[in-house]
Amino acid sequence: MAYGTPGRPEDIEAYYTHVRRGRPPTPELLDELTRRYQAIGGVSPLAERTKAQARMLHRMLQDRAPDRYVVEIGLKHAEPFIEEAVEHLVGLGVGRLLGLVLAPHFSAASVGEYLGRMRTHAGLLDPSLPVGAIDSWHVEPAYVGFLSDQVATGLSTMPRATKVLFTAHSLPQRVIDGGDPYPAQLRATGEAVARQVGLDTTDWALAWQSAGRSPEPWVGPDILQVIRDLATDGRTGGVLVCPCGFVSDHLEVLYDLDIEAARIAEQVGLAFTRTRVPNDDTLVMAALAERLIAEDDSLSPIGS
Repeated sequence: MAYGTPGRPEDIEAYYTHVRRGRPPTPELLDELTRRYQAIGGVSPLAERTKAQARMLHRMLQDRAPDRYVVEIGLKHAEPFIEEAVEHLVGLGVGRLLGLVLAPHFSAASVGEYLGRMRTHAGLLDPSLPVGAIDSWHVEPAYVGFLSDQVATGLSTMPRATKVLFTAHSLPQRVIDGGDPYPAQLRATGEAVARQVGLDTTDWALAWQSAGRSPEPWVGPDILQVIRDLATDGRTGGVLVCPCGFVSDHLEVLYDLDIEAARIAEQVGLAFTRTRVPNDDTLVMAALAERLIAEDDSLSPIGS
């Protein structure tokens, strides 16, 4: 399961309306979002990246358990929606349903919603169908290893006094105040990568990005402010951003970081680079395939 994205420029308004829970965006908001998509080529590559991830995941499952699994894409805000994917799989007569969200860190406001929609619709269609899920994979060794390699490679091209910023999508503060595990899991990812790369605690920090436009408070500090603050401390020569909360190239990476954050860094005189995201990296997808097989094996036997 993944977030989804408009497939064509003319789909942006319908997509944005769905994201806003049926409230159409104002002309100003729609124009702003459209300009962002135009800046990265007109549409986001997320749809194609998600398809590539699904293909690679299926290949990894096939290598380990031939013809045992069917992989379907279900999206939160675009077709095919999560419910459509569930309907298709139930229609095929699958014996179990396994959910995997292409986001490493659990939050009730993100991964929890995906899995909830999957479980609810599966229960409506077939209450007896066993359903399993991977809630989070934020310290999966293959994922931590991928990030660590990217950070080490990036640092080799940067000034010595470079700060590593691990970033993820911000959430409303009320979600975090309710005890959501999201920040702790993000910090655990950062700590795991820092250990593997050999970073001191002063060499890295967490930052948040891409906060929504609702009037309520969102979790900070925002990465743009962090970059400005680092430029004033007199000790930092560069910023390396590792967007550990994202696993695909999409708007929040290609615009919010590669364009917006990079522009701020240039304005304040800091070197800037960003690590690659996994997309359909073979080792990461193989690890997720193994997690799914383990989850499948933990469910009650079919027919029991």
